[in-house]
Amino acid sequence: MIAIERLTCRVITIRPLVAQTDPPVADAGLWEIVFSGGAVGVAILLTLLGLSVAAGYLVFDQAMTLRRRELLPDGLFEAVRQPLSRGDLAAADAACQRSPSVLGYTLLSGLADADLPWPQVEKAVEDALVEQSARLMRRIEYLSVIGGIAPMVGLLGTVTGMILAFQQVAATQGAADAGDLAEGIYQALVTTVGGLLVAIPSLAAFAILRNRLDALMAEVAHQAALALAPLKRRPQRPVAARVFQSPAGQPPAGRPPTTGNVGTAATPPGKP
Repeated sequence: MIAIERLTCRVITIRPLVAQTDPPVADAGLWEIVFSGGAVGVAILLTLLGLSVAAGYLVFDQAMTLRRRELLPDGLFEAVRQPLSRGDLAAADAACQRSPSVLGYTLLSGLADADLPWPQVEKAVEDALVEQSARLMRRIEYLSVIGGIAPMVGLLGTVTGMILAFQQVAATQGAADAGDLAEGIYQALVTTVGGLLVAIPSLAAFAILRNRLDALMAEVAHQAALALAPLKRRPQRPVAARVFQSPAGQPPAGRPPTTGNVGTAATPPGKP
């Protein structure tokens, strides 16, 4: 009986000691992690937030722009090809004016040189395709820029976070514990993850939109060539030769005067 009482007393006295050696661990909230890096960390995270908003806007804008009916309106191909088969350039031009699009602009460029030979018409169409492709690609390239900048901004946060961590070590002369280093390590990890979360979707969206633009522009070039094919099959107009007229008794401009009979070379002075 006495031994049981002693064992109970020992258990009772051990419990408070165990409770004292296990302090409660508080979970850091999201905002504590965000603001743990100080003003520099918050500025970097706000920069990453701005880049993510810009990337989201560009993705939405290009997803609405790079639609087939926006670049290649339905019915425009036939509305241009049929009048050209009849030789009605005015009707084909009016059809392009009613459908402002990449295909319409390309066809108008070709129709503007309809009186010229087919190689020049084809060159005008190619120039219009290059211009429109560059115009659309210019906005998509911003996603590639964001995808390259975001990891660098995250790396900047990593460097500043490690600087803060080692600053704590230097300030305490090597006596800093894990709690003192947590602020800099938080900032280093959070900004790195933030930069990658912005860069990876931006680069993926850039690749997808670029491939879609290439496919649509190839289809625009194909339809433009088929729609303007009647211009290629038309009979070529003969080119009239230019006749240089000059006043009577004077040689044409740029031709030296001749002396003596026709077909006889001029005799140099001083020689018979």
